[in-house]
This record gives sequence, C-alpha cells and structure tokens, in this order.
Amino acid sequence: MKTPNLKLMLLGLSSAFILTNCTSTKTEEVLEGAKVADVKTPTLTMLWESDTTLTTNESVLYDKNSGKIYVSNIDGDPTGKDGKGSISILDKEGNIVTQEWVKGLNAPKGMGITNGNFYVTDIDQLVEVSLETGKITNKYTVEGAGFLNDLATYDGKVYFTDMNTGKIHLLADGMISTISEGNESINGIEIAEDGTIYGLDKSGVKSFNSDGSSTIINKTVTGGDGLVILGDGNYVASRWAGEIYFVSGDGETLLLDTKSEESNTADIGFIPEDNIVLVPTFFKNKVVAYKLDY
Repeated sequence: MKTPNLKLMLLGLSSAFILTNCTSTKTEEVLEGAKVADVKTPTLTMLWESDTTLTTNESVLYDKNSGKIYVSNIDGDPTGKDGKGSISILDKEGNIVTQEWVKGLNAPKGMGITNGNFYVTDIDQLVEVSLETGKITNKYTVEGAGFLNDLATYDGKVYFTDMNTGKIHLLADGMISTISEGNESINGIEIAEDGTIYGLDKSGVKSFNSDGSSTIINKTVTGGDGLVILGDGNYVASRWAGEIYFVSGDGETLLLDTKSEESNTADIGFIPEDNIVLVPTFFKNKVVAYKLDY
C-alpha cells in the first residue's frame, strides 16, 4: 500500500482554504458594494427662478390638468385686511403668465382646486373662485378663525387648517365643520390617494385618523409649512425659515437650507410627473424650482 504524500495533502488543504476564504471575502465585498449602491441620498437641484414680482408669495399650487402654477401673494401683513393680496399664474418654465389672476384678497395662503372651483384661505375666510373666469363666487367666513393657512382638496371636499386655533376644517356641501382639534400650530396639510390626511404641526409630521386623532410619523421636522406626499412612506416637508426635508421611514434628510441667504421656504408645491419641488420664497418675492432625485 502506497503511503500518501503528507506534504501534498497539506498543500491541497491550504489551497482549498485560501480559495474558499477569497471567494467568501469577494462575495461579501460584492454584497456590501450592492448595499452601498442601493442607498441613494435624496437631493434637490435648482432648475429656474421666476421674476421677483410675486410679492410676499406664501404658497404654490400646481394644477396637473392645465399645467398652470398658481402662486398666492400676501403683499403685506400676513394678518392684515388690506385688500392687497392676489393670485398669480406661472407656466412650468417659471414665466409669469398672469400677474394678478385674482386680486382684492387680504393675505391669501393655501390653495386647492375641486369641482371647477379654485379655493384659497384668507385670514378668517375661505374664498371660492371660478376656475374658468377668475371671479370670486363665494366667501365662507369661519367662526373663531385666527390664521387660516394651508389647504387641500379630496373627493370634492376642501380641507384647511387654522394655525392659531389648532383646528382642521372641512367644507362639504356648502357647509363648514371642524374635523380635528388640538393640533398646536397646525400648518401644512395634504391628502393621500386613499383619503388619509397628513399634516405638519409643532409635534412633527402626522397622519390623521377618521375620529380626528393623529399619529406622529416624524418628530424631528416640527413646525413645518408645506407638505408633499411622494408615496411609499416618503414625504417632502418645508420649514418657513428656509429648510426643506426628505422624510421617510428611515428618518429625515435635509435637502435644502437657505437660511443664511434669508430666503424662506414656505408652502411648497410639487409637479409629480417631473419630480419638481416649487418653493415660494416669501420675502424674496420669487418662486424657485428644484429637481428632486431620490
């Protein structure tokens, strides 16, 4: 019987170990590389700026049916009943198409469109405008209102917030009711495709239940102004002082900080088909558009 060559056996075992170890290491490196590649940091890239004639612009609304961008201009005191407020219309390249589509308002803020009408909050009133003519057709005075702010529409109904009283109001069938209370400094409001209401207040980003109660989604982005629902648990939220955040289940990412430029980021709008965030700069009197990559 031939005796095995011990040296050759040891050499074979060593080679097998090295091959296995290298293969394992490379596999781990490939997997790790794939994990890193899958993680993408959201970013905003500036595309255009409008002219600076949108005086104290507070909110931006994109209408997907017409391609128009509506801008609410306070033009003065955010609580002053001076009749100086107006609504402007921009195109998707940032050109001002109509400087004063609606005028004679006081301090217009949040906007929405439903049932052939355009709606805008105006301190203590909800103003209804014919989308076809641009003429004011109705004004709904909200009892006890102090600072009506953002607005969203869904299924023919109009939802809007009162920042001073912490309430969310509803206009349905010509009647105004209150559907949620106790939301300190409630501002931004948006509604998902399934009808779930989301909002921004002093406690953070929230979702609301049918009984008016709420669940906090993000506790970091507090005191927010404008809100965009991207879907799949992702959101974009702005703070008036000059911050825009990407919010997800993993937390939040600061996308934009313009505080050092003293350029505000008020009630943002969104063009979903192009992933463009529309930013009203308030005292800078212009709208700035950014491409969102995430």
